[in-house]
Amino acid sequence: MVPDEDSGSSQRTQAIMIPVMEFRQFSEQQPAFRVLKPWWDVFTDYLSVVMLMIGVFGCTLQVMQDKIICLPLRVSVNRSEVESKSLLHLQSNISTVPREMTGLKTDLDLQQYSFINQMCYEKALHWYAKYFPYLVLIHTLIFMVCSNFWFKFPGSSSKIEHFISMLGKCFDSPWTTRALSEVSGENPEEKEDKKSATSRSNIALSPGEGSLEKTQSLRSIPEKIVVDKPSASALDKKEGEQAKALFEKVKKFRLHVEEGDILYLMYVRQTVFKVFKFLLIIAYNSSLVNKVQNRVHCKVEIQDMTGYKEFDCNHTMAHLFSKLSYCYLCLVAVYGLTSLYTSYWLFYRSLKEYSFEYVRQETGINDIPDVKNDFAFMLHMIDQYDPLYSKRFAVFLSEVSENKLKQLNLNHEWTAEKLRLRLQTNSNNRLELQLFMLPGLPDPVFELTELQSLKLEIINNVTIPASIAQLEDLQELSLYQSSLKLHTTATSFLKENLKVLRVKFDDNRELPHWMYGLRNLEELYLTGSLCPDVSKNIVLESLREMKCLKTLSLKSNLTKIPQSIVDVSSHLQRLYFHNDGSKLVMLNNLKKMTNLIELELVRCDLERIPHAIFSLTNLQELDLKENNLRSIEEIISFQHLRKLICLKLWYNGIMYIPEHIKKLGYLERLYFSHNKIEILPSHLFLCNKLRYLDLSNNDIRFIPPEIGVLQSLQYFSVTCNKIESLPDELFFCKKLKTLKLGKNSLSILSPKISYLAQLTYLDLKCNHFEILPQELGCCRALKRSGLIVEETLFETLPSDVRDQMKAE
Repeated sequence: MVPDEDSGSSQRTQAIMIPVMEFRQFSEQQPAFRVLKPWWDVFTDYLSVVMLMIGVFGCTLQVMQDKIICLPLRVSVNRSEVESKSLLHLQSNISTVPREMTGLKTDLDLQQYSFINQMCYEKALHWYAKYFPYLVLIHTLIFMVCSNFWFKFPGSSSKIEHFISMLGKCFDSPWTTRALSEVSGENPEEKEDKKSATSRSNIALSPGEGSLEKTQSLRSIPEKIVVDKPSASALDKKEGEQAKALFEKVKKFRLHVEEGDILYLMYVRQTVFKVFKFLLIIAYNSSLVNKVQNRVHCKVEIQDMTGYKEFDCNHTMAHLFSKLSYCYLCLVAVYGLTSLYTSYWLFYRSLKEYSFEYVRQETGINDIPDVKNDFAFMLHMIDQYDPLYSKRFAVFLSEVSENKLKQLNLNHEWTAEKLRLRLQTNSNNRLELQLFMLPGLPDPVFELTELQSLKLEIINNVTIPASIAQLEDLQELSLYQSSLKLHTTATSFLKENLKVLRVKFDDNRELPHWMYGLRNLEELYLTGSLCPDVSKNIVLESLREMKCLKTLSLKSNLTKIPQSIVDVSSHLQRLYFHNDGSKLVMLNNLKKMTNLIELELVRCDLERIPHAIFSLTNLQELDLKENNLRSIEEIISFQHLRKLICLKLWYNGIMYIPEHIKKLGYLERLYFSHNKIEILPSHLFLCNKLRYLDLSNNDIRFIPPEIGVLQSLQYFSVTCNKIESLPDELFFCKKLKTLKLGKNSLSILSPKISYLAQLTYLDLKCNHFEILPQELGCCRALKRSGLIVEETLFETLPSDVRDQMKAE
């Protein structure tokens, strides 16, 4: 039967095309992984394909053709004659043209020949000659699997996939090109000159796969946007949000990947394995390649069956397999040398550290941090593919770049119109803008020329630009847990214009050093933890430079008054100490502050009124709130302070008021609330200038009738006491506007309440009243909102009185 040559050729072609199709399929499955394939991995991949083709081709030939052809040998016949006859017989057997059988007669049929061929192939042919194609196929497949094992290993594949995903987004992000052009400090003219060159370089640096035109478009369009429109509109809101998300992903990925070096170890292990396998293949193939021979002598113990004991066989594939084996050895040698070079590269270079020094020099982004471990290793691998990738990826490691992006997004969100709607008038009657927990300071803030006060809360790493000079009316600045840096021009502007500065901080190192140069500053409010040891508070020593300072407030934990405060005492008028419960001692320095008008010593753990206070002849207000005062016998010394009109001794443990309080006849406001006072001395009411008297939250049971002497009294509070009745003389204080009697034991309200025509606020809640006097209707200024009383008690008033109070 004549074999079909066209059919055999088609099968061979299909067999040869199998490895090519398999390689293409593998490449199409993971095209993105090519960025982590250096040239040696790509080269060895192609070598593996060629070796695979050799193996598949050899295996195909093994299946499709006769493996071995044998002829019997006669012992009596001359060996040379037998060989010649055997060859003639072999040629006659494989001839495709039917002709008359000639040559040596062997008396063997075709079935016996097939049996002998199979027996000799199994017993006489060397195993290397039999299994060479399969060995090539197996070794090649192991090489291919090993070369890409780190892409599939569970511990490394997730990191690689995540990294490649981010890398592509960072490369194509419009923010990348914008940052590389803006942060580098190029001016618009330089950008225009370099635009065409940039486009050409992008074409040259584009990846080998893919369209050059598409790559040029991806890289040159953002460049063009930055050049032509460097304003905030160049990056739309969606692109800005995507870039912001990329910054967060890169940060988290870096923290995760830098913790280990599994990628580096997996790549080293697979490279070492390839080198070991290369040496093994070269060693045994070199010694066995000569075993592939055409002539094979075969002896079988089947003489009874065939009549012959020895056979001479021809290995039909020997010549081709010999050539393929030498070719295979050459390919393996090249593969092994490439693996040796890879090993040298792995162990010679420090691949666990990666420096962006060249990127910092080229782009001008100086804060790009160096990375280590697996993060560094992947960047080294990417540089073998294209260094442009790591350069553009580095943009998302820079805080400077991130801050600029945040600024752009911030300017998109906070327009001048939106900020203007948030303007309010503060307690100092200044037009104030308050911003809370923003990632930065929007540039449109400096377009609000009417702004007088700027309040920033929890806003860090902000640089005030020179454009703040546009805010000519700005006089007040509040920084609550916010850190600012000033442009040189901004510093000069604030030195001349700023009048009030409020700073709230967690550590004294967060205090802005530029504040000590504000020579025109009049009010300074500092809130935060300072070192209790004043000698170490070097930062406060610079206060002496503030020659215009009139008001100083310290809410901290100091143990004594810093010397720097004493140095400014000659012009200091208001001093507020809120000491958070820490004991303040050595107050003798207060004597030097002769110009003080107001003094607050709050929560300073004082047990006595400091004697130094009695020297402050200009003092008008004194607040000793939340101390540990038990006795105030020293109060008599206040008679020398003729200007003192307000005394606050509230939130202490005072148990009684000394009689010599009558010496303070010039007092207008007196605070004794939240103490332990039980008895009110009649001498208290000899302070006939009192307009404000707060005795709430004490244990008072009785109000002396001498209270009627206080004809100037406008505010009187005895809330939360134990008073059972009110003296009629109380209602002779006809200037009373606020009367607080809540939470007592009162049961009757005198009809003389009608004398208080100016009363606007009356608190009667939580008492034992059963009915309210209708004379409340004579208090024309008292409305329902100012009458604090239970609804059922309010209903006891006549309807006309109720209607009168409800009417606005």
